[in-house]
Amino acid sequence: MYLRTFGLRCLPFEAVSNARVYVDLPEHREAFNTILFGLRSGEGFVKVVGEVGTGKTALCRNLLATVGDDLVSVYLPNPALSRLDLLLSIADELGAPLPPGTGVHHVHKVLRELLLDAARQDRRVAIFVDEAQAMPEESLEELRLLSNLESNRGKLAQVVLFGQPELDVRLSGYSLRQLQQRISWSARLEPLDRATCREYIRSRLATAGASRPDSIFTPAAIERIHRASGGIPRLINTLCHKSLLAAVSEGNYQAARRHVGRALADTEGIQRWRTRPLFRSLATRQPSTAPWRNIGR
Repeated sequence: MYLRTFGLRCLPFEAVSNARVYVDLPEHREAFNTILFGLRSGEGFVKVVGEVGTGKTALCRNLLATVGDDLVSVYLPNPALSRLDLLLSIADELGAPLPPGTGVHHVHKVLRELLLDAARQDRRVAIFVDEAQAMPEESLEELRLLSNLESNRGKLAQVVLFGQPELDVRLSGYSLRQLQQRISWSARLEPLDRATCREYIRSRLATAGASRPDSIFTPAAIERIHRASGGIPRLINTLCHKSLLAAVSEGNYQAARRHVGRALADTEGIQRWRTRPLFRSLATRQPSTAPWRNIGR
């Protein structure tokens, strides 16, 4: 591939969420701190919303990898679960697998005991739901009921929802108004601006071993990548990877604007993001003044 050509130890723009090349973006850091603040405050629900490819799963995995031992984490990567399957999955994650035919009432009893046992050990249980916009309404309601369980020390379980903008639409529905009222903290992952996109690319290359990360892409190439991707990290990764392949195929040691053009021609559906309302407001986005944005990890 191109690792030897550019002096890299590993692929810098892998499509999967890879902790080796994770970039601590400012908005990710702010969302990270918002989640921690919400968990430490003992509130029931925290919500993180972002368009497809803005790094919600990477943020979630980074959070799971860095939380302390006082937190019992339950990670649900596939939220398309029925009410009973959701409860069984949570019980399984907490170390008490139950047979598929177990009734809801019995599962509730087992979960309550598991949550109380964690509380007696001064540990908090947090349920992290990825792609929450796909969760059935009855399962979302079950999470709300689960978050109602309390001891004299506070909530027995907290929930962090990661979802696409469709999650906001669903939660605004009348039937889910009780759940929406329980969301105490929320964060939004926006596309990267031009400067952050440049730093993102440089950081990825440096982490992958590049000795001169600023010289691998020309300024014009980075400008075209940002414009074509709309600042979406997943699309930035795809275009950077294919641009480097295009450069190497021509025997070049730097990715130029024309190589990004070849990457664009080889990337299906790259323009579809332009129809989404989230990106139309990017130019008018205001910086956050949230007081918890700089809390320590």
